[in-house]
Amino acid sequence: MKKTKIIFWVVTGLLAVMLGIGSVYDAISAPEAVEHVTRIGYPAYIVPFLGFAKILGLIAILVPGYPRIKEWAYAGIFYDLLGAFYSHIAFGDGPDMWAGFIIGFALIAVSYIYHHKLQRETFAVA
Repeated sequence: MKKTKIIFWVVTGLLAVMLGIGSVYDAISAPEAVEHVTRIGYPAYIVPFLGFAKILGLIAILVPGYPRIKEWAYAGIFYDLLGAFYSHIAFGDGPDMWAGFIIGFALIAVSYIYHHKLQRETFAVA
């Protein structure tokens, strides 16, 4: 169980750092974040909404308990990344703009898998 916990928290921490930095920039409508989103055709007003939604999702994943909210948070973050990934590809951006999303998908998948593995191990011991 200790190994499972360590893997879960390391991967989830990396996911939180990766998404958290961009989320804060989005939430405060930093000019770079607004320019990045409007460049591919989305309205500027969506930027702070997405930023706050990602921050809330990351909080839900990091706070212990609340399994149903965690499921929704994982799904929401996955769909956010999937939408951004698709938007960059559809816009014609090269791998330099969308390759980082593959790391995000891997972190979400490993975090999600180890979250459930940790739950099973916790309930098996109890």
